[in-house]
Amino acid sequence: MTDDYLARIGQLIRDARQHRGWTQSQLAEALGTSQSAVNRIERGNQNISLEMIARIGEALDSEIVSLGYSGPMHLRVVGRRRLSGAIDVKTSKNACVALLCATLLNSGRTVLRRVARIEEVYRLLEVLNSIGVRTRWINDGADLEIVPPAELDLDSIDAEAARRTRSIIMFMGPLLHRAERFRLPYAGGCDLGTRTVEPHMQALRRFGLEVTATEGMYHGLVEGSVRPDRPIVLTERGDTVTENALLAAARHDGVTVIRNASSNYMVQDLCFFLEQLGVDVEGVGTTTLTVHGRADINVDVDYSPSEDPVEAMSLLAAAVVTESELTIRRVPVEFLEVELAVLEEMGLDHDRSPEYPADNGRTRLIDLTVRPSKLEAPIDKIHPMPFPGLNIDNVPFFAAIAASAHGSTLIHDWVYDNRAIYLTDLNRLGGRLQLLDPHRVLVEGPTRWRAAEMMCPPALRPAVVVLLAMMAAEGTSVLRNVYVINRGYEDLADRLNSIGAQIEIFRDI
Repeated sequence: MTDDYLARIGQLIRDARQHRGWTQSQLAEALGTSQSAVNRIERGNQNISLEMIARIGEALDSEIVSLGYSGPMHLRVVGRRRLSGAIDVKTSKNACVALLCATLLNSGRTVLRRVARIEEVYRLLEVLNSIGVRTRWINDGADLEIVPPAELDLDSIDAEAARRTRSIIMFMGPLLHRAERFRLPYAGGCDLGTRTVEPHMQALRRFGLEVTATEGMYHGLVEGSVRPDRPIVLTERGDTVTENALLAAARHDGVTVIRNASSNYMVQDLCFFLEQLGVDVEGVGTTTLTVHGRADINVDVDYSPSEDPVEAMSLLAAAVVTESELTIRRVPVEFLEVELAVLEEMGLDHDRSPEYPADNGRTRLIDLTVRPSKLEAPIDKIHPMPFPGLNIDNVPFFAAIAASAHGSTLIHDWVYDNRAIYLTDLNRLGGRLQLLDPHRVLVEGPTRWRAAEMMCPPALRPAVVVLLAMMAAEGTSVLRNVYVINRGYEDLADRLNSIGAQIEIFRDI
């Protein structure tokens, strides 16, 4: 490698380490090397093998370089371009990954329509393929066919792929009905601080699953005689916790009551899918779910997940920060009603079409037209709540919107330990965000955005917020290492270009 390449690789490694909040000593410990060696690598003063680059990328959960396959690595964004026209919302990322986990319940063939082609889905498919599940894209790549084997080969699980997604934890619910013992790698995904898996364990113990954690793996042991003898009360009204409990209850030959359940969009989609499998779920959309499970599920099923309200919010925020008139089609309005109410209070000028059903026949959609608006900061703070409150994943987009409004906005992201910190990356683009503590940030607007070159935050939604600010900034910006965006959005740069953005996908190496 040339000295120039070594210096550029070193800079990427340093940026990824700093975004993860690690010191050089912490990275050195993870790699089994010295702090001085990490220092030399980051300064471009040490030869480095592809194996070492791969190890560093795995340690930092960051794509340092990509070799051997095509995939965007960096984005070059020409800002101050108005968006126009119309764009459709894609299917829900979070619903799709839950449904992929749910296919393990079914011995028959499952077809999922318009599955989001994103890195999170690809990682789960790699895991499924490694344990013997046959998957293939059909209908010109629009839909996905999944056929499980009679026996899963759990000893062959792709640990590297599993560690790059938090969704792997939702394998526990189905697997406790498929194996007496199993191992799963620790869940990975976004760097959002410590998130305990104990609520999952508390729910799944009621079905006989005991889990111990050693050497980077969860070790599951199932006592088949244990069954829920009273309602399961979730200690956290989390989406994946509720989904895991649902997945366990679906193959329990009896009635399971789940209380303090999430009623969010991905949970509802999972309930609708389970009904297609012949599992009766009462109380969909409420915090109490009653599941009439089936000990054996062997049906051929065809299901269409609904559209993604978080992607819809992303596109809405893109229109706001670029002061554009844009029509966003197929918006799942029931999961954006609080957000729209807040934006109306702030002065958003918009129109809504009459409601119409999604392809699943259950979710309500609208077409939403947003126009340039003079926004005022909201009187109350922006904070998430479980559905039907303001969606947890939509909170970061209000940072960019608040920065476009007149006045001060307090954003309280109480769920995640680190995410509010990542929002302060907007200051490098001209934003005025003051971090009050790890969960609260004060946003001053309006903002005169300016171009910058920076590393992508290691959390999905803050990363997209940075991209949107770059689209509003005067000049040309560069956003490096955008794997995290590709985890949750399909062809986002190309789709934004189709409505007037100017974003180039490129690689250094």
